[in-house]
Amino acid sequence: MQQPEYPDGERLSRVLAELRQLPPLVTSWEVLLLRQQLAEAAAGERFVLQAGDCAERFVYCTPDRIANTLKVLLQMSLVLVVGAQRPVIRIGRFAGQYAKPRSADLETRGGVQLPSYRGDNVNRAEFTAEARTPDPVLLLRGHERAALTLNFVRSLVKGGFADLHHPEYFDLDWVQHSPLADDYHRMVDTIGESLRFMENVLGVRAGETDRIDFFTAHEALHLAYEEAQTRCVPRQSGWFNLTTHFPWAGLRTNDPHGAHIEYLRGIENPVGVKVGLGVTREQVAGWMEKLDPQRTPGRLTLIHRFGAKRIAEALPRLVEQVRAEGGSVLWVCDAMHGNTQTTAAGVKTRHFADIYAEVEQAFDIHRALGQQLGGVHIELTGENVTECIGGARGQSEQDLARAYESEVDPRLNYEQSLELAFLIARKMQMEAK
Repeated sequence: MQQPEYPDGERLSRVLAELRQLPPLVTSWEVLLLRQQLAEAAAGERFVLQAGDCAERFVYCTPDRIANTLKVLLQMSLVLVVGAQRPVIRIGRFAGQYAKPRSADLETRGGVQLPSYRGDNVNRAEFTAEARTPDPVLLLRGHERAALTLNFVRSLVKGGFADLHHPEYFDLDWVQHSPLADDYHRMVDTIGESLRFMENVLGVRAGETDRIDFFTAHEALHLAYEEAQTRCVPRQSGWFNLTTHFPWAGLRTNDPHGAHIEYLRGIENPVGVKVGLGVTREQVAGWMEKLDPQRTPGRLTLIHRFGAKRIAEALPRLVEQVRAEGGSVLWVCDAMHGNTQTTAAGVKTRHFADIYAEVEQAFDIHRALGQQLGGVHIELTGENVTECIGGARGQSEQDLARAYESEVDPRLNYEQSLELAFLIARKMQMEAK
């Protein structure tokens, strides 16, 4: 499902052969470290922040954009540490999120019908026959952009970019518009105090460690691309997808009997499955049997996406289905995809209030069922876009046209992302009392 149709099969074969010879983007020991940490998150000892672009663009591979994304991920994770009172696993939806599923193979504009845009790994967004024709060489460009992104992220982390001892780094201008302003400022002060306390105890200045601090994730959509960088490695058993630490199957490719689940079945990476409305006991049983037959914590993450109005009805049923199969999964809430709306002008957007409402309900439902929500999955950007409605500044539908960039789904901007982190942290603090 969801695979592009290339007009030149021989050219595709040559590109895939070249990809098989290129160095991997991640290492097996990083993959196994993440798997261990996700097992700890499933046990309630860590919390996952999985966040980043809906669909990366090659043109986004610039120093400023990468640094801004890293900044918002880091700042959100520090805020969540205060609320969760446990370590936060940072998983970026970057360095490979270049392919997207589409609801239709073709797009029609003004009587002209062309292949749908499937992400920069496949074709281009411009509505011309040349741009929309799938081009296998773009897979090489995607691998190069992912490598450049990862190299810069690792350099920033190693170089001390993660050093956030100064509250002014948080750019809290938007707080003046929020009724929770005092709470936000107190939390920032708490973060600074916590950093200083850790440093005094451990004797290590935060941000001055060489340890890999960020993991990457993308939807394992383009199977030929994923397979080309799937390999055995010395002194490890099994096969590893070395394009990313954490691949997942999306809602359109999560059929337990489909090719994407079959692919994920064969690799040692921790894997995720997006789960939506209408999931059946048979599907759950299929995912558990194919992806986690040994019921090993850290192997399988279920990322549920129901929408604020449907989660109360759908999530308890899903939890019971997993329990009936003896599952030991990590639960993550995707509060974005179930809350997408289209304005009267035909613009896709999401309401900030719906996004937070779904996260808040997810915490409550999991707690009522005797378990913990293990993480959140957010589509965001570090840029000042206007794609989602609401937040402390009261962004309206009229504001969408001011800075709407996404070619696929709307994302939270920097301020909305950080505000969401503060609200989630506040929720977790209240639950802990």
